[in-house]
Amino acid sequence: MIPFLDLQAQYASIKEEADAAVLRVLASGQYVLGDEVAMFEREFAAYCGTKHAIALNSGTSALHLALLAAGIGPGDEVITVPFTFVATVSAICYIGARPIFVDVEPVTLTMDPGKLEAAITPNTKAIVPVHLYGQMADMDPIMEIADRYSIPVIEDACQAHGAEYDGMRAGSMGISGCFSFYPGKNLGACGEGGIVVTNDDAHMQAIRMLRDWGQDRRYHHAIKGFNYRMDGIQGAILRIKLRHLDAWTTARRNHAQHYGQLLANSSVVQIPKQVANRRHVYHIYAVRTPDRDSLQQVLQHEGIHTGLHYPIPVHLQKAHADLGHKVGGFPRSEAAAKTVLSLPLYPELKPWQVERVVEVVEQMAYVG
Repeated sequence: MIPFLDLQAQYASIKEEADAAVLRVLASGQYVLGDEVAMFEREFAAYCGTKHAIALNSGTSALHLALLAAGIGPGDEVITVPFTFVATVSAICYIGARPIFVDVEPVTLTMDPGKLEAAITPNTKAIVPVHLYGQMADMDPIMEIADRYSIPVIEDACQAHGAEYDGMRAGSMGISGCFSFYPGKNLGACGEGGIVVTNDDAHMQAIRMLRDWGQDRRYHHAIKGFNYRMDGIQGAILRIKLRHLDAWTTARRNHAQHYGQLLANSSVVQIPKQVANRRHVYHIYAVRTPDRDSLQQVLQHEGIHTGLHYPIPVHLQKAHADLGHKVGGFPRSEAAAKTVLSLPLYPELKPWQVERVVEVVEQMAYVG
């Protein structure tokens, strides 16, 4: 059996460090926020090349508070893409704003800058590009348009820890960047977690207050806030994992290159493409194939687990039917949803496992 993800193997590789970190927190009594979280914030900000990082309880909370700190509220419009995890859109809805979709580029499946300007109205108050599968969106033209209209950009970098665009780290180009530490992410907690990075002092202060009941000091609630604080144990574990992230990213990129070499001339699947000026960190290795469901069944039959990221674009989800979109509204996102299949990819994957996956994929060329 080849799993889609092997968190037990990752834990085994850092067991002594992780166990010691957890015991250190238990002994300290600092179970919510505390020194470990504060140190992780400083270390992750340095990793991203930003002044500040504010640790939270999830990536969804990061998106929610980044939007609030940017002054977005009821009646405002926020531009994003429909081909993303639903949290991107849910966070916009939490604050009473309206998600406005633009379709994705056909190759990277990230926001198409060529469609962005036409979506801007006087009510547009933020743009949220999604760095999908570990590759950043085309940020230069997005930032140029945003700057011309004085619209803040909030990066959804929940899948892009360490990804780069012209040498700039994910999260460092907009007014803020939002990350998830869900366990399966390239940098994953042992539970839930998230963070906002920013160079803006006012945004940092607002998010710190918002995550902790709106307090500017204990029991002084200056604004209405939330309980979005990170646990001390998660901060300690993430500090350990951050030290390994570059090595894990190198392993992911090597596995992706191996897949790419073996599948370069495949008649079954289209492989993901890394754009020249971007560093892809391969959170997901999503191939595309017109017979996706059959291929997934064949792989499953051979003991190879796969994933679907994402089989229904957000504009066609029942939960967001109130937005009024129909099939055909965003054809590239809809085509991607029908054809993407995520193959196993994680640092501990073995070369022979990559080769076995490709062997089974290529069997599809002879089926029927």
